[in-house]
Amino acid sequence: MTSVDAARAWLAQDPDPVTAAELAALIDASDGGDATAGADLADRFGGRLAFGTAGLRGRLGAGPNRMNRVLVTQAAAGLAAFLLSRAGDGETPSVVIGYDGRRNSDVFARDSAEVFAGAGVRAILLPRLLPTPVLAFAVRHLDAAAGVMVTASHNPPDDNGYKVYLGGADEGSQIVSPADAEIAAFIDEIAAGDIRDLPRSTAYEISPESVVDAYVAATAAVAPAAAGAADLPWVYTAMHGVGWETLSTILEVAGYPAPVVVAEQIEPDGAFPTVAFPNPEEPGAMDLAFATARASGAELVIANDPDADRLAVAVPDDTVEGGWRRLTGNQTGLLLGWRAARTADTTSGATLACSLVSSPGLQTIAERYGLGFSATLTGFKWISRAPHLAFGFEEALGYLVNPETVRDKDGISAAIALLGMASEARAEGRTLADLLGDFEREFGVFASDQVSVRVEDLSIISDTMAALRAAPPTQVGGVPVASIDDLLHGAGDLPPGDVLRLWLEDGSRVIVRPSGTEPKLKVYLDVRADTSAEASARLTALSAGARELVAA
Repeated sequence: MTSVDAARAWLAQDPDPVTAAELAALIDASDGGDATAGADLADRFGGRLAFGTAGLRGRLGAGPNRMNRVLVTQAAAGLAAFLLSRAGDGETPSVVIGYDGRRNSDVFARDSAEVFAGAGVRAILLPRLLPTPVLAFAVRHLDAAAGVMVTASHNPPDDNGYKVYLGGADEGSQIVSPADAEIAAFIDEIAAGDIRDLPRSTAYEISPESVVDAYVAATAAVAPAAAGAADLPWVYTAMHGVGWETLSTILEVAGYPAPVVVAEQIEPDGAFPTVAFPNPEEPGAMDLAFATARASGAELVIANDPDADRLAVAVPDDTVEGGWRRLTGNQTGLLLGWRAARTADTTSGATLACSLVSSPGLQTIAERYGLGFSATLTGFKWISRAPHLAFGFEEALGYLVNPETVRDKDGISAAIALLGMASEARAEGRTLADLLGDFEREFGVFASDQVSVRVEDLSIISDTMAALRAAPPTQVGGVPVASIDDLLHGAGDLPPGDVLRLWLEDGSRVIVRPSGTEPKLKVYLDVRADTSAEASARLTALSAGARELVAA
């Protein structure tokens, strides 16, 4: 079947007037000899967004290689078939559905609810757009068989996604293998037919407000306000996402003062008018927050990404341009890990966990406090499954401070934990920057950096990884490579992953892997030194060497 024929078959079943008109115009243009339209159709119908452990994520538009109502309906029907195949006799599995403020998130969520209900699955739709952590919480709170969150998190504005969690023995964590492949097989069966033949029903439930109230109460209990919280001047941005409504309620319950909000970014807006990439890690994304902080005399800046599963923190720093410095994900993770270690029960086998690309400093903390430590593949689908987890983090601004409540990264509970640390320090006349200094004196200086290469052609990433395996580097930044771990087929307790880990003779570490959510090749750099100056110098040389490594 040609791409034009496939497009016509797709158009016949597309219930969305916007994508249907878009596709019809492309077909007409291609029929008229427009080569650009023909190439566009070939791209849209030459492949399919792959369903994997990250669910689905991609650009909005018509066709199987885009996010749209046809694809989402197929995914929902496939997930329903998977859940029914695992249900016992007479058992009706339940699935809870959440959605954020991105374009079409609410539409995709309602389509899913109708498809689930039509398939005989109990479908529970959250009452309004809410953060991803609330959905992850609801899966456990409602003892659901599965959960779906319609979000593309911090991806570019034209993207959306479909994130799947499993309940039961999976404890509300994101899916991992082999469930992803099993669900994908059911989706492929559905995709071979026509979605107009799928039964649908509006007999789905709307979750009671008590579910959100329970999340609020549990999260407020993470760190009730200490004495130093009184009159704490701080700034918050939701990055045009859905975090503010939920966080503001929790702040009131926990006793924290309201922040000065970044007015331009506080309400949900799927167009993301002030940021090209709504990710606090991206250059410029927090500029409005810093401007607000300077104008208001703030002592702290906190940011969530659009679905509020990530947290960014910034502190005043006169040595940098603009006077504000965003802490790295590793710095925040080590502070929160140190907090967790000081209160963990050492007799219960409590474990600190982080992804293998995150700072090795967390293992040092665990060893100092007699706790277990687990390094996992990237993503909270793995971190959340660490045994006896007390705290987990990944360097990409993801933190899990309350694993008994949520089994995924949670930027809101992490914000409350961070506010607790800042308040306690403030009561002693100290700041978060002072706490970082305390950490370095106690454990040494752990410095990290990252080199990212964004590509248009994904084959560049696979070709680069293949080239590095075929001709492994003997040095990086002038430092000889001591050993290399290729995790393609797994290593130790780690399952297989497309990851190369290089250990250098001076103890530094370099890790190369493709991004799991964006078209990027990422290189993670870690050094440990006695002083900040020494760490900075080594990291600068290592960063230059890493750029040469991936450029080659």
